[in-house]
Amino acid sequence: MTHIAVIVGHARRNTYCEALAAAYRQGAEAAGHTVDYFVLSKMSFDPILHDGFKSMQALEPDLQAAQDAIGRADHLVLVFPLWMGTLPAILKGFLERILQPGFAMEPDAHDAGFKPLLRGKSARVIITMATPAPVYRWWFGAHELKALKHSILGFVGIAPVRSTLFGMVDITSESTRQRWLKETEALGRAAR
Repeated sequence: MTHIAVIVGHARRNTYCEALAAAYRQGAEAAGHTVDYFVLSKMSFDPILHDGFKSMQALEPDLQAAQDAIGRADHLVLVFPLWMGTLPAILKGFLERILQPGFAMEPDAHDAGFKPLLRGKSARVIITMATPAPVYRWWFGAHELKALKHSILGFVGIAPVRSTLFGMVDITSESTRQRWLKETEALGRAAR
């Protein structure tokens, strides 16, 4: 069975993002997968990487637990809303803090780049937004999704990165929201 780390990257509590993440978790656990589950709004940590990677900033206990879970995981799930065209600051700060050199990447002595250390892991990115999902993907070019897929997760070796986009969530009917929860639960059962 697959070990999964689910991260809810919403700054508020009790949101539709959290409901989607809970549905994913429920499906995964029902299928026998193990799940570590983190809700960033309920965690205690400083989301600011104060000195970049010039000096290593000690991880708070909540961040250490999340980093350990990601280290164990075969599959990572990020669930968050698209805010002002990008991911919420709390999620960006979380990723900057835990994807540290020595854990997620290390300098490559053979070139000027970095060697990814999280190879062999896959990810699912679930994004909610007010924009229709096809407009985000095709008109706006899904820039945040591409940045997350290539410049953050891909940079540290996580691939493949699959995505699920739920658009117009603020005005979507309850029946559509329930259908999306069932679709997300099915993704959890399949560990995809």
